[in-house]
This record gives sequence, C-alpha cells and structure tokens, in this order.
Amino acid sequence: MQAIHNKFKQAILSGQKQIGLWSHLCSPISIEILADCGYDWLLLDMEHSPNDLSEILAQLQAMKGGTATPIVRPPWNDMVTFKRLLDIGVQNLLVPYIQTAEEARNAVAYTRYPPHGVRGYAGAPRASNYGRIKDYAHHNAEELCLLLQVETLQGLDNLEAIANVDGVDGVFIGPGDLSAALGHLANPKHPDVLKAIDDAIARIKACGKAPGILTGDEALAQHCVAQGCLFVAVGADQNVLRDSATALAQRFKS
Repeated sequence: MQAIHNKFKQAILSGQKQIGLWSHLCSPISIEILADCGYDWLLLDMEHSPNDLSEILAQLQAMKGGTATPIVRPPWNDMVTFKRLLDIGVQNLLVPYIQTAEEARNAVAYTRYPPHGVRGYAGAPRASNYGRIKDYAHHNAEELCLLLQVETLQGLDNLEAIANVDGVDGVFIGPGDLSAALGHLANPKHPDVLKAIDDAIARIKACGKAPGILTGDEALAQHCVAQGCLFVAVGADQNVLRDSATALAQRFKS
C-alpha cells in the first residue's frame, strides 16, 4: 500500500484556494455531518476546545470518506503531543503561538523521524494502516503538512525567518491573539489589525509559503482570499449552530 495522499497539502502547494470551517464541538457526529458539507478542510481544535486524543481519533474516524480534509491544532508546540497525533493518522498540523525560527525548526523536527528529526518510532500505528503501508516510515513526511500560527508582535517581527524554515508549508495568521498583541483585544477588525494582516499575507506570499486565516466576517474572508490567502476558515461550528438555532426560535416566537 502507498502512503495516504494528502490532497490539502497538494492543493495549497499548487496555489488552489482551500475553504475551511473551525470545529469546537468535539463531536464525531457533528464532524461526520460537516465533513460532507462542501468544505475543503475542517479544523479540529485542541488549543481552545476540550478535545483530547481519543476524541480527536473518533473525529478522524468519523471524517473518513468525507470530502473535507482534517487539520488538527494541538494545544502547544510539543513533541509528545505531535508524536501521538501523527501516530493516529493526523497529516495536517496547525501549530499555535510560533514566535521564532527556532520554534519553527523544533516543530518540523517533531514531525520527522531521525536523522531528520526527533519523532519517536512506532512499528504499526494507525497512520501506517496498522503496518500495511510498508514504506510509511521512509515516505510519510512527503504527505505531512505543517502550518505554523503567528499571532504575536515577536512572531510578526520574525515572520520571514519562520516562513523560510524548510519543512514549513504555510503560515496562519491568528487574528484574535494578534488583535490583543496590537492593543485591540477582541477587536480583530480594528484598522491597525487589518493593516497588520494584509502586510503579513504579502510577506508570507513573498516567502513562497501559503498564507491562512480564520474569520467569520464574510467580507473580510473574501478580502483575504483576494489578497492571496490560500487556506481560509470562514466560520466555526459552534457559532453556526448558535446563530441558526437562535434565528429559528426567533422566527417562531416573534
């Protein structure tokens, strides 16, 4: 058997726009529904959602056969967490709070087996279809996609150094924490924040890497796509559920 093809990675490397949805609900049922709603990718969040490893595994299993590619955001740039996620079959990682080239190089090393990195070896993990993909250990890195999240002033200062690390496929701009870092907490649409986002998109593109972002504002999402963002999350499942359920109730109670 061949290594599982990563259609998301190939899409962003070839410059194809990928539209995604953030998932906070930690539910294999909701993620199974969303996997066939027409999104190119779904983000399974472990940083700001109460997902643990077994819940991520259940959601990966629920997405199997769907049209959307799973991306997992671990809680931190942590070697042990990466190892466990990679072993259960995660091919796309979005790593939060990267501020330096050294942190970027560490993230790459955590995803590679020696001598190219420090990932621990398992003989027959789920990622290798339980040992059926015989060359998994030698070729899995070709199908891994590493996305790094820049969301601080230090990260912006080091943006080119981070993006140019070999093994980094894309850089995601975190508008929430970035707004806080710029002195505009909870206001990611402040003009200063929007200017910083546009500047970051251009700088990431100039490095030859894929820019990404999350925004529930449709006009801003379209603007970011027009600026060159290749992977854009246009909403979050909990917000879609909240807003649609509230609107339905209001229509019958008004």
